[in-house]
Amino acid sequence: MIGVMVLSFIIQQVLQSRFRRYSAVPCSLSGREVAEKMLRDNGIYDVSVCSVSGMLTDHYDPSRKVINLSEGVFDERSIAAAAVAAHETGHAIQHAKGYAPLKFRTAIVPFVSFANNTVQWVLLLGVLLMSITPALLYLGIALFAMTTLFSFVTLPVEINASQRAVTWLEYSHITNYETTPMAKDALKWAAYTYVIAAIGSLATLLYYIGLANRDR
Repeated sequence: MIGVMVLSFIIQQVLQSRFRRYSAVPCSLSGREVAEKMLRDNGIYDVSVCSVSGMLTDHYDPSRKVINLSEGVFDERSIAAAAVAAHETGHAIQHAKGYAPLKFRTAIVPFVSFANNTVQWVLLLGVLLMSITPALLYLGIALFAMTTLFSFVTLPVEINASQRAVTWLEYSHITNYETTPMAKDALKWAAYTYVIAAIGSLATLLYYIGLANRDR
């Protein structure tokens, strides 16, 4: 677990460094303009693009059909902003085209939200009362397994959105032979954060499974 935490810290530092570097590389369109153009090019006209506060708080909300871009992406004309905006628009395209992993992830969100809100307390009580009510620990493991599943389902969703983003940026000539690798690199390091989160979640799940089996 310590190794996962160290690796996660390193990835976050490299990610922030890459985005600072690519934020200094100019682009002809702002993040908002990139998202709006990518939507139009894909025949999508019922998705809006909005600005939200914070840094790297960009996300697509399928329930409201809104692409939320952070303040540093919404108005910024840089390769980093273009990559982030195109990535989030990639999620909107996935939604419009019925991309199966996204549909599955959206379907399990209510269950994952419930699990996230209760799993820590159930696991804590399960460990404390392991010798009295072992079923409580198994319930906590089941809840945590749901969050782990969500982490792994997220991987193909994020990777596919990045692939769509890079392909479209190059095809639309927003990036070129020099800047396309920059956009790809920025999104690659962003994807690594999801990979390490999934690995960390799996490691924690296996720890609790091992703990339950030792008590049997």
